[in-house]
Amino acid sequence: MKLQKTFTFLFYLLAGIILGSLLANFCRGINFLSWMGYAGTIGFAADHPAILDLLIIKVSFGFSVSVSVAQILTIGAAMYFYNRR
Repeated sequence: MKLQKTFTFLFYLLAGIILGSLLANFCRGINFLSWMGYAGTIGFAADHPAILDLLIIKVSFGFSVSVSVAQILTIGAAMYFYNRR
């Protein structure tokens, strides 16, 4: 039962993220909805990764997450519908 609730939660969360991303890309081209496409990026940029050089092996680490206003709204809506079910 708990595993099913976890998968259902992850489904709603992923649906909110994907729908928010699509909505943000769509709204960027519309003049009065362009604010929904505004996004901020957090993390290590891919062009400036953190590098660990141990002479024998070199490891580089890059991680970036971009979150838009539309994604925040759709994730909120997805969590609302998850709690209502």
